[in-house]
Amino acid sequence: MNTMLRNLFAAALAAGLIPHGAAFAQSAGCTVSRDAGARQVLSCPGGVTVTAEAGAAYSLVDRNRDGSPDSASLRRKAILVDVDDTQQAGGFQVVTPQAIAAVRGTQWAVDVAGGQTSVLVVRGSVAVRRPAGEPVVLSPGEGVDVTAGTEPLVVRRWPAPRAAALLARLGQ
Repeated sequence: MNTMLRNLFAAALAAGLIPHGAAFAQSAGCTVSRDAGARQVLSCPGGVTVTAEAGAAYSLVDRNRDGSPDSASLRRKAILVDVDDTQQAGGFQVVTPQAIAAVRGTQWAVDVAGGQTSVLVVRGSVAVRRPAGEPVVLSPGEGVDVTAGTEPLVVRRWPAPRAAALLARLGQ
């Protein structure tokens, strides 16, 4: 790693942008490709696939260093996460400025825009909570919009046009 990259990494670590002891999934064997819509598709060991909308600001982390990512940090735009629970025993979580969405095995989309995190479940179930709050559990077709605050999270069945619009951004 050259000096400039090493300094940037050290600064990000010191600023808390990178958890101490984390290994990035990209260095843990994920393969990266682009689809026709310029979306980035990461296929990772352990049955994890992440599709990122063009321009999404995110990183994958292998916190337990087992060679498979178990977490994503999403700051802008959307990602679609597909986790095969027969291969990813420890679950997977997406952390955003407003929310934490965690699963054992499923497919779901997370979108960060305008001070809000929106989570939509395609398959399986997802527990969503604020960093300091009680979780709600979403089933297929359900979503939740999370903003800063303390009011209870409200689970709603997303209207078909809203769900289709988000999934289309992710090539679905």
